[in-house]
Amino acid sequence: RGRGPAGAGMGLPAALRDRVAAVHRGSALPERLRLYDGWAARYEQDVAALEYRAPHLAAASLSFAFPAPRAEARLLDVACGTGLVARELHRRGFRCLHGVDGSAGMLEQARSTGLYQELRLCVLGTEPLPAPAEHYDAVTVVGALGEGQVPSTVLPELLRVTRPGGFLCLTTRSNPSNLRYKAELEAALGRLERSGAWQKLLAQEVEYWERATTEEENTQGTGYISGVVYIYQKCPVPHPEEG
Repeated sequence: RGRGPAGAGMGLPAALRDRVAAVHRGSALPERLRLYDGWAARYEQDVAALEYRAPHLAAASLSFAFPAPRAEARLLDVACGTGLVARELHRRGFRCLHGVDGSAGMLEQARSTGLYQELRLCVLGTEPLPAPAEHYDAVTVVGALGEGQVPSTVLPELLRVTRPGGFLCLTTRSNPSNLRYKAELEAALGRLERSGAWQKLLAQEVEYWERATTEEENTQGTGYISGVVYIYQKCPVPHPEEG
């Protein structure tokens, strides 16, 4: 389909570009959560204008990897925001959805979707997930793994709440200002794989992830930034050798 003018942010309102820049800036956590609270009411309108495809791509990738049946599977949507990922998962037959987010404003929007059986306030990276070990069949983190957002040190905590054989679906952006974070994230993903904690099923680079909001981010000259979807499967606990 036609991509429109190549100039980054062409046709995007300046206020929208400012809101995106504000949450991606390395501001202190309380300030960042306040920004998300303030953004919650118009968040979906803004990401629609950005043609943000991560929720759709992540849900499609997870569904492809996930064995049927899905209706009974317990899923945790981490940094669930307003519920964009839940909508996509629900459409694909997942019904038992729990969500956590650090922003009360975002959770209020997520609650209004009626798609989650449980929603909890949790600031990932500073506190543990409000769930017992090995509780979920799948865990998603879509959009929050990025510079100035959720640190890559949270991976073991995501693994903790996933049952052996369960799936983890993660995304990050490949735009210039996120490349250092992406390299750190991929190093951490690789260390966990080498340690036998999980195995990689997918690392899919996607060229048209969302519209770029600045010329600096528009390195491809397409007016879009790229991103990546990762799917991992938690390894079963090895049984001690008999005898």
